[in-house]
Amino acid sequence: MPSDMPKSYETECASCHMPYPPGLLGEQTWQNIMSGLSKHFGADASMDDKEKKEISAWLRKNAATKQKYNVLAPDNRITKTPWFIREHDEIKADVWKRVGIKSPANCGACHVNATEGIFSEKSISIPTK
Repeated sequence: MPSDMPKSYETECASCHMPYPPGLLGEQTWQNIMSGLSKHFGADASMDDKEKKEISAWLRKNAATKQKYNVLAPDNRITKTPWFIREHDEIKADVWKRVGIKSPANCGACHVNATEGIFSEKSISIPTK
């Protein structure tokens, strides 16, 4: 995770889900997400303009630049990007439904250092239930 993460990203975004590292998505996808906060994956994640500008600027600054990650994410979802699907293609559908995981978007369920932005295969522990 970039060391310059604004406190507002933690309080506004990470209060509902893990703080996704901005390098997992390209700038355009982050702009799409931030412009649609009133309908953010089924929830109203609206915030005041100051925080929205601060978070948006930080996400743009730290967005993916490598072509692998810098693709327009379908439905603005990390889990629908080609790289995510390729990296997780061995995971069977029933695994995602386990109580300890719940969905592919719950990175921290298997990637024990996900909140630090570390997704090394050495630090994976897939819940059995």
